[in-house]
Formats: sequence, structure tokens, C-alpha cells
Amino acid sequence: MTEFFNNIWIALSTQNQGLIKLLSIPLAFLESSLILYFICTILNLKILNREKILYIICTALVSLISLFFLSSPFNIIFNYISLFIVIHFTLKTNLLRTIIAAILPSLLFLIAESLVFNPYITLLNITYSDALFVPIYKLPVSFLMYLIIFLFTFVIRHKKVFINVLDDVDKKSKSAIIANLIFGLVYIIVEVMITMKYIDILPLAYTFSNFIMLLLYFCINLSSISKVAKLSTTTKQLESAEEYNKTLHILHDNVRGFKHDFDNIVTTIGGYINTNDMEGLKKYYVQLEHDCERVNNLYILNPNSINNPGIYNLLTSKYHEAIQKGIDVNIYYLLDLNDLQMEIYDFARILGILLDNAIDASEHSKEKVINISFGKDHRKNQNIIFIENSYANKDVDINRIFEKGITEKENHTGLGLWEVRKILSKNHHVHLHTTKTDTLFKQQLEIHCESK
Repeated sequence: MTEFFNNIWIALSTQNQGLIKLLSIPLAFLESSLILYFICTILNLKILNREKILYIICTALVSLISLFFLSSPFNIIFNYISLFIVIHFTLKTNLLRTIIAAILPSLLFLIAESLVFNPYITLLNITYSDALFVPIYKLPVSFLMYLIIFLFTFVIRHKKVFINVLDDVDKKSKSAIIANLIFGLVYIIVEVMITMKYIDILPLAYTFSNFIMLLLYFCINLSSISKVAKLSTTTKQLESAEEYNKTLHILHDNVRGFKHDFDNIVTTIGGYINTNDMEGLKKYYVQLEHDCERVNNLYILNPNSINNPGIYNLLTSKYHEAIQKGIDVNIYYLLDLNDLQMEIYDFARILGILLDNAIDASEHSKEKVINISFGKDHRKNQNIIFIENSYANKDVDINRIFEKGITEKENHTGLGLWEVRKILSKNHHVHLHTTKTDTLFKQQLEIHCESK
């Protein structure tokens, strides 16, 4: 028994790369979970549980493959390329968010390593190699780094410091952010190589200075990205205010018109009543109700109800476009876009395509009407966007309209609904149901709200 415990102690207290690789398996999953916690915090991501599990499994496997089967620097190249792919497809992020999600955690780990490793090996009087390959030294320093990163992430989560609204950043700003992050990635690779080679002889003062510089770079980088995001948000809010101002002008003109004609409206109604002409009154009421509906739509189209600047601008733009084409648009809005559980970029693309198709189809129909409703089905726990419109071609094949190149519009490529199908294929909790009647063509978008 003594020999058994002695062998265990020798295995734990001497360099043992085989045991270190075995211990790396649970550590890889723990590290992936910690990185996901940081990514979701800093990017304010709302993802489904199955996507979280898929991300953790995939990134942990990538880490283990690079550890067990690849040597430096190929393991680093493989690690980052695979990480970009995994993040993009599991978390469903765009290019800019993917790069941020891949690089910022690496910077954070490098900062934690700069803070911890040199004091750790100096205090215990061990080498850097011992800290990496002796289990009793490797585990404490790893958990210490994880604790620092967890506490840092917890603080920024509590303070609500996150980078939001990156989908609408202009191309020039995106290019600047991506170039900055790529520079940071190159710096990370060079710094890791230098640190691994010379950390045993580096003085603590250098390590501390390096930590301060890395921390400053990280904070400045984070602050710059946040400011770009806030600037983008402010720009969208100004655009929303401009659209809302246009809506208010139209609403004001409509209200003034009703006020001016109020006496005439009441007198006309009185005339129908006095002559007991109920059929005439019904027809007049339908026409009056039509004008009232337009005013109600304008009341609905305000940024307080539609709580996303991009979607508000999209809806108001499409509404005014339809009205200018002589189309009657009826809008019913009871939806919180903060609870959408779908990338707003993908949602806006689908909504824009469906509205464009509805406007085009109803413009060429006799009735010229579009009904749009946004709401939530609490019983099925899903958000529902329903768009129906009049249409002329009653022979349209609803089973083929999502194929590439299928279109009834002149000088169009037929890529709209094909793009919708591509977006739906990567959002498995989002479904589109297409139906038609003799008078109306209907699209119902269902976004399932899964518990986080």
C-alpha cells in the first residue's frame, strides 16, 4: 500500500506529460464553458441550451485534437481556424462577432497568464516547465487562472459592460475593428512563444509591466469596440427619430383632416340616420373605418412600441412604400423584440424579403391589401409574425417559390425566398409556413422561445 501511494505521489510530483494530457480532457471542457460564459457576457448573446452544449463539446474537442496530435505552430493555426468555424456555426454569429468571440478570450487568458505564472513559479521556486507538466503544480495554476477570468467576467456581467449592436456597424468601422483584432491575435501568438521560451529568466518587474500593457490593450480595445457599437446605435436612433418625425407629420395631417371634416362627417351620418338608409350608412362607415385604420397604423408605428431601431426603420420604410403604391396596410403589433431569441440581422433579412414580396404581389392585384401582425403565442411559447397580402397569380406554386431562380418579378434573380430558406436552415427553432386562399397569400414566421 505504501508503494502504491508512493507511486501516485511520484506521478503527481514529477513531470508527467501522459498524466497532464489525461487531466487536460476535463480541463478542456471546463475552459470551454468558461470561455462561453465570457463570450455570452461580452457580446450579450442569447443562445439556446443545445447550442451551448454543442459549442462546449466542439471547442473542447478542437483543443484536445491540437494538444494530442499537432505540434507548434500548426496546433495554434488549427486551433484558431477551427475556433472561427465552430463559433460561427454553433453560436450563429456574423464575421465581426465571430472574430471578437475568438480573439478576446485569448487576450484575456494571456493577461491572466502574465499575471499568474511568473509570480507562481518564483514563489514555489520551480521552472516554467514544472508548472506546465507537473500535475500538482499544473492544476493549482490552471484553477487560479480560471478563477481570475471567472471573477473578471462576473464583474463585467454585473456592471453590464458588453458590446452590443454590431450588426449595423458600417464597413469602414468593421474593417478597423477586424484589423485591430487580427493585430492582437498576431501579438498573442508572438507573446506566447516568447513567454514559453524565456519565462524562467524574466524578472517579476517585466512580468508585471507586461501584464499592465496587456490589460491596457485589452481595455482600450474593448472600449473602442464599445464606442463604435454605441455610435452605431446612436446613428440608428437618429434615423429612427427621423422616420418617426415623418410619421408624426403624416399623423398630424390626418388628425387635422379629421378635425376639419368632423362636422361634415357627423352631418353625413345624421343624414343616413334621418332617412333610415342603413345600407348607405354601412357603406359610408366602411369608408370611414378605412381612414381611421390608417391613423391607427401611424399610432402603432412608433419607436416606443417597436423597440429596435433597425426593425422600426424597416417597417416604417416598407409601410410608406406600400402607401405610396396605393396599398392598404393594416398593422397589429404586440411583440417585444428583446425576447426574439434570434439574431436581429437574420430576422431583419427575412422580414424585409417577405415584406418586399408582399408589396410587389399586392401592387399587381385588384384588392391591394397587406395585413401584418406581430405577437406571441404564450400557449406554444413562440413569437409569431404573420404577413398576408392580396395577389393576382392564383396558380403560384408555394412548394417551388423557395427554389433558387424562381420568381415572377421582372428583372429579379429569384434569390429572395431562396435566401430565406438558407437563413431558416441555420435557425432550427425558426419555421416559416406558407399557405394561400383564393384571395390572400399568407406567410407565418414562428420563432420558438426555448428556455435558456
